[in-house]
Amino acid sequence: MENSNNRVTIREKMVQAIRRDPKQAFLVLVLLVLVVMMSLLAPGRFLSVRNFKNMGFQMAEFGILAIGMSVVIMTGGINLSLLSSAMLSAIVGAYLMRTLNQAQVMGDLPIILIGIASVLLVSVLCGLANGFFVAYVGVVPLLVTLGTQTVFNGISLNITRGSGISGFPKVFQRIGAGTLFDIPYTLIIYLLVVLLAWYLVHKTPWGVSVYMVGGNEKATRYSGINTKRVLTLVYVFSAVMAGIAGILMISRYNSARADYGTSYTLQAVAATVLGGTDINGGSGKVGGTVVAVLILQVLSSGFNIIGINRNITDIVTGLILIGVLSINHLTARDGLRKAKK
Repeated sequence: MENSNNRVTIREKMVQAIRRDPKQAFLVLVLLVLVVMMSLLAPGRFLSVRNFKNMGFQMAEFGILAIGMSVVIMTGGINLSLLSSAMLSAIVGAYLMRTLNQAQVMGDLPIILIGIASVLLVSVLCGLANGFFVAYVGVVPLLVTLGTQTVFNGISLNITRGSGISGFPKVFQRIGAGTLFDIPYTLIIYLLVVLLAWYLVHKTPWGVSVYMVGGNEKATRYSGINTKRVLTLVYVFSAVMAGIAGILMISRYNSARADYGTSYTLQAVAATVLGGTDINGGSGKVGGTVVAVLILQVLSSGFNIIGINRNITDIVTGLILIGVLSINHLTARDGLRKAKK
């Protein structure tokens, strides 16, 4: 009798969760269907410890970038310079680590700490640059970040001269390639970043302000909230996420180049929109972005195991982005028509 009551309670909770957030429930269902499909197409290879470990290494940097993108889109903006700022900050950190390592003036740990600190510092400066032009000058985010993308990329190419920077302390490579109890460090870092982002966005006054700015920036400003400060912090947060992803990338590759992760910007936007964040701002959840990242990672890993060309993954990602945007647009249009009636 007790077991029967427990089952009813669990079933009721599941129904309530689906009714409360049908988009999230649908995303989880899509994820489960894809996992089953890939398992059937690649029996014994997709559902393996080796594959899940590889997914853990690859998903972290992409997932952190997607979180950085999603918070910007929640305000109705976009950050096309996300990857460029990630690589610029990572290249500056890599250059410092290589120089100090060659000079042998200190131990490995201080060199790594200086390198990571410099990455985060440059990330903050990149975020402040974007935030200043968007919040205080009033330039459209698309144009601002398109311009800073070119600037950041140009600086990176001038530092690297088109080649790679390597020669870091050996311990640094463990961040991107090491494991703890067979769990990749990158995955652990990603989960910690997800928890931090979830707390900041959903449990702090700043997070509430982010949604308010995305819903109606003018009304939010008239309500007494410093919208310029909120927007600036949004772009700083986005850039710091990019910096953390940059650290993971150069550690995994054991080198730094300006052209790493060229497809990540499109994928970050796709994951954000697929995760339920409105491209016009005002809504979205960190959890939705995380599930969407898992969906795209399952697609990418599954296609790779099956032997489908990697370029096909980019095509599918682009089609998903177009499809989701189209569905959201049509749904919003129908909603407006019903409201007018």
